[in-house]
Amino acid sequence: MAGLFLSFEGIDGSGKSTQARLLAEAVRARGHAVTLTREPGGSPGAEEIRRLVLEGATDRWSAETEILLFTAARRDHLEKTIRPALDRGEIVISDRFADSTRIFQGITRGDLTATVDRLHALMIGLEPDLTLLFDLDPAKGLARATARAGKELRFEDMGLAFQQKARDGFLALAAQHARFRVIDADADQAVVADRVWHTVLPHLG
Repeated sequence: MAGLFLSFEGIDGSGKSTQARLLAEAVRARGHAVTLTREPGGSPGAEEIRRLVLEGATDRWSAETEILLFTAARRDHLEKTIRPALDRGEIVISDRFADSTRIFQGITRGDLTATVDRLHALMIGLEPDLTLLFDLDPAKGLARATARAGKELRFEDMGLAFQQKARDGFLALAAQHARFRVIDADADQAVVADRVWHTVLPHLG
């Protein structure tokens, strides 16, 4: 049996990480094998790169350098985690995948979409079967994200205008690809989880 690859996307603070965990628990409860993973990260090598790109000053890397770092992390993630799980017939739920690079590096700080797409075609060559985009007002998302404790705030520190541009980019990308489903994330956690469940259920078989 072929596996199923789901990605969760959205601006910072949209609640996608929590919803990915809740969905993984619900799908496991139905007897499915699930690999819950994240980007950047999801494999030992990719987790090392995660610290490089999510911590530190906002100007630590150029967008072009970030594209290379994120692609390197994604390639390791693909080799070590995603493809092996799909080959085992598992359901893979990834908190972010290539669409985040298309938005956060491809359009928010210049027009680098072609560069992202070329690298993706060359080094990754895989798209999710289904992508859930968690849509939320950027001001609410940024308030949620910055309230979290931790050091991984480099992109949040880029400010509200950055998050607004990212949201616009995600919605535009969703309109271009049939694999996207837009989830209204401005609701109680349980309500959003119910929306997610009913969106994914037809794909579980």
